[in-house]
Amino acid sequence: MKKNGTYVSKAVTTVPIALWMLIFVAIPLLYIIFISFMQRGVDGGIVYTPTIENYVRMKNPIYFKVFFDSLVIAFITTALTLILGYPFAYFASKIPRKFSVLVLIIIIVPFWTNSLIRTYGWIILLRTEGIINHFLILSGIIKEPLKMLYSYGAVLVGMVYTMFPFMVLPLYNSIGKLDRSYIEGAKDLGASRLKAFSTVTIPLTMSGIMAGCILVFIPSVGLFFIPDLMGGSQIMLIGNLIRNQFLQSRDWPFGAALSIVMIVISLILIGLYIKIVGKKVDMEVF
Repeated sequence: MKKNGTYVSKAVTTVPIALWMLIFVAIPLLYIIFISFMQRGVDGGIVYTPTIENYVRMKNPIYFKVFFDSLVIAFITTALTLILGYPFAYFASKIPRKFSVLVLIIIIVPFWTNSLIRTYGWIILLRTEGIINHFLILSGIIKEPLKMLYSYGAVLVGMVYTMFPFMVLPLYNSIGKLDRSYIEGAKDLGASRLKAFSTVTIPLTMSGIMAGCILVFIPSVGLFFIPDLMGGSQIMLIGNLIRNQFLQSRDWPFGAALSIVMIVISLILIGLYIKIVGKKVDMEVF
């Protein structure tokens, strides 16, 4: 009877999750894979005739550049959020808990606002007639407005700002659970603060670093509204290209093929990252 009760309880908890994953993840993904091998109709519909032309089209150097630019932006965004987020999460975990929670709330609260509104806020700040240029001219630092908007730099600012909480929260959780006795032990054995930080703190919080990097990298590859708004027509990333295929060109099969390739590349890179970083952590620990 006890075993039956255990099986029932497991079924109650796992079946809803399995159904949710099946309906909202597996079936849509299989449909995207399916239509990626179909043809575009004359009127923009889908012609259910098998073809691999959608994947062959990606041999065009233009699409290689779009994929390369997207991965570079995603890598730089991940690196910047890690560089800025780790010290922030580290010191937030050091201060008294009631204040650290307040700091995290301050980070999270702006993200209750619509992403487009926050992005338009950055546009107001960075545009030629914006607040930053106006302040720099009034203070005499510059004589002519700087062109900050509609560039890769502006896109990076928007991406880092948007992805920052996704890096900080896993790091804060990982650092908060760190057993301080290991750090004290390293110091007792003669390690400096920097040595203890690099050989003990970072390896023991690597799970948070990996989680944060994955949570930042995956959305950064596919985000399209930030490059659209802050990059203008000069910046074309894979997310924008896929969006254009589905909504403007009405070429759903090609858009689906681009999506599948993007997913595969992201999974390969993440797998390599986990494998390399995991081996490095094992070597440092042992």
